Amino acid sequence: MYNAGYPSRHQSYYQPSSQPQGYYRNQPPPAQYYGPPPGADPQLWQWFSNVDKDHSGSITVHELQNALVNGDWTRFDLDTVKMLMSIFDTDRSGTINFTEFVGLWKYISDWQNVFRHFDKDRSGSIEGRELSEALRSFGYNLSPPLLTLIEQKYASEPVSGYGPPPGITFDRFVRACVNVKTLTEAFQREDTDRDGWIQISYERFMTIVLSAP
Repeated sequence: MYNAGYPSRHQSYYQPSSQPQGYYRNQPPPAQYYGPPPGADPQLWQWFSNVDKDHSGSITVHELQNALVNGDWTRFDLDTVKMLMSIFDTDRSGTINFTEFVGLWKYISDWQNVFRHFDKDRSGSIEGRELSEALRSFGYNLSPPLLTLIEQKYASEPVSGYGPPPGITFDRFVRACVNVKTLTEAFQREDTDRDGWIQISYERFMTIVLSAP
């Protein structure tokens, strides 16, 4: 299991099951699992193999979700996992092979460094001011009402209406940033005269919004 937050004193180790001989006597044997491709990083291959529970040679969305946890050991949201799959499933097979997994792993590691940089209070979540600083560093100078809307939308728990939102966990932070980037780039493509205003049809508007992560 990969913890995408901060190191924990409680480590999780992979231990192969030790079934007695003849366990598969009345069942079909498991699929043969092939070795790593030439030049594969041994550590990454082991992680990939551990995630690939059915030994199919590729990772499904649910296998990936079961393998990814935040710093508080909560699982990644399924929406975030689906977003990651859509980015790295380059052959559109519906699963992630080892080559695609290598890119996915680097992407998560890079975002982890970003998250840690802006989580100034080491709370394991991103709050209002930290979110503003992060998005501004990416070039998105959003208004306070927009920032509040993002913080509420991606909060790790339902917003009660009393006090500040509970903060954004790592997986939701990644999805929030990717969403802002996607919508901003979609707007800029429509804003051909660069005046900050666009005129689009209802269908085009819905297409842009529904295409976002």
